[in-house]
Parts: sequence; structure tokens; C-alpha cells
Amino acid sequence: QVKLVESGGGLVQPGGSLRLSCAVSGFTFSGYVVTWYRQAPGKERELVARITDTGEIFTYIDSKKGRFTISGDSAKKLVFLQMDSPRTDDTAVYYCNAEHVWSRNQYWGQGTQVTVSS
Repeated sequence: QVKLVESGGGLVQPGGSLRLSCAVSGFTFSGYVVTWYRQAPGKERELVARITDTGEIFTYIDSKKGRFTISGDSAKKLVFLQMDSPRTDDTAVYYCNAEHVWSRNQYWGQGTQVTVSS
């Protein structure tokens, strides 16, 4: 059974840092793309960052500023999202998603709340 579990959310001050984790089970990374999304209250879900099974990384928010960094540990079946210098508008529920590149089957975690506030 495929399962994704996010953790690491919470309250963080603007300018601080936070690392989210996505623990995956029921599949190996081979053939999958893992993506972090977020959804703020009243807004549509948006892409944050993506990592492929070959280690390619795509960052969709503030890619030039490097505020979000995605990484993976295939041995531990973990995918991380490092948030540096978060802003109040980064407040959202952050979701982990895994999609098989051929079948397009998708799996979602339950989400973890991140609140950026002083």
C-alpha cells in the first residue's frame, strides 16, 4: 500500500528556517516523481518543488532566491523540503505527492500545516 506522510510543519518566524519531511512507503523511488505542493487558505494549490527518481530538481517558487530546496534520501525513503527565510505568505498546508511517470497514478499525503508568523 502506497503511503506518504508529511511531518515537520509548525510555527516559524519570518526569516527563520524549517525542514519538512515526506516519508514514503509501499513503493521505491524508481519511476516516480515526488512533488511538494502547498495550499493557502482561499487559494488554489500550487507547485513548490519537484524531484525525479534520477535526482533532477525543479523549483517553482522563488527559484532564483533559493528559499525552497528539495532533496531526497532514497535509502531512507524520505523527501525533504527546506524552507529558508520564510515569509508570512508562505503560510499554507504543504502536501507531498508522488506520481508514477508512466501510469500517472498519484498518491497524496495528508498535509502538514506551516504557519509563518512573528
